[in-house]
Amino acid sequence: MSVRKPLMRFNLKQLEAFVWVADLQSFRRAAERLNTTQPNISARIAGLEQALGTTLMTRDAGSVRLTGKGQDLLTHARRVLDATDALVAAADQKSLIEGTLRLGVTEMIVHTWLRAYLRQLKQVYPRLSVELTVDFSVNLEKGLAERSLDLALQNEPFSRLATGQIEIGAYELIWVASPDVVPEDTLTIEALAAQPILTHARDTRLYEEVAAYFAARRDLSPCLVPSTNLAACQTMSVDGMGVAILPAAMVAQDIQTGALKQIDHAWTPEPLHFFARYDAERAPRLVADAAAIAVQVAQDFDQQS
Repeated sequence: MSVRKPLMRFNLKQLEAFVWVADLQSFRRAAERLNTTQPNISARIAGLEQALGTTLMTRDAGSVRLTGKGQDLLTHARRVLDATDALVAAADQKSLIEGTLRLGVTEMIVHTWLRAYLRQLKQVYPRLSVELTVDFSVNLEKGLAERSLDLALQNEPFSRLATGQIEIGAYELIWVASPDVVPEDTLTIEALAAQPILTHARDTRLYEEVAAYFAARRDLSPCLVPSTNLAACQTMSVDGMGVAILPAAMVAQDIQTGALKQIDHAWTPEPLHFFARYDAERAPRLVADAAAIAVQVAQDFDQQS
């Protein structure tokens, strides 16, 4: 005698909605994350509760709280979604994966290997959309903590731990200037301070290191010119508006063409150490894959450079 299996009356979209509402503690934010409407999320949660015969969460005054049963079932819901990811991976059918990867990068990556990275992602996950945020590392870290970002490609220092973190590499910083403005190959601190110093924005580690370096010489009065846009610093230095401190990878082509020259100086800031960071405990498998792809693309770029 065969035993009849129970009919499944819920689906993966309902489980996905349940997990995201629980993680973000908001129906609205879960709807934004899943590219749907808030009524759709509410309907999915209601359908899941009806199928399971239990109340998973309560809503009051704009807040969401899981019930005791909801807390118990959340772990199982994650396992089902993880198992689905594993099934697709085992079948080697990444083309089946749809959705949106919310990716945060710093500007240095935009001007080096981002284009190659996005092409590689498209090749591996052809149906995946990428929502790109370009910002300071400190803001990317905040977005990662708030789960408005899935993956951040960012540089140290970090104030929050990430359960998923893969080292990308270190990027050297160099002094550069237009050869028409600074014909010398080497500059002393006095000669450097006589030029406008083009650097990153005030709330960045790069600016703080440069400011501290010159502050040690109270007899000097350098003109620091901070910018939120490193590409603007690069353009301004090409146009002869000052000496810039920039990642060598960003200005390699300008140095090769002669638009800029590297200036030797006794001191440079510490290299920028980059990492691919994500929530390894809650992120889908594709986020870890995307992090690994970023590391490989960055290594390929470094070798080609």
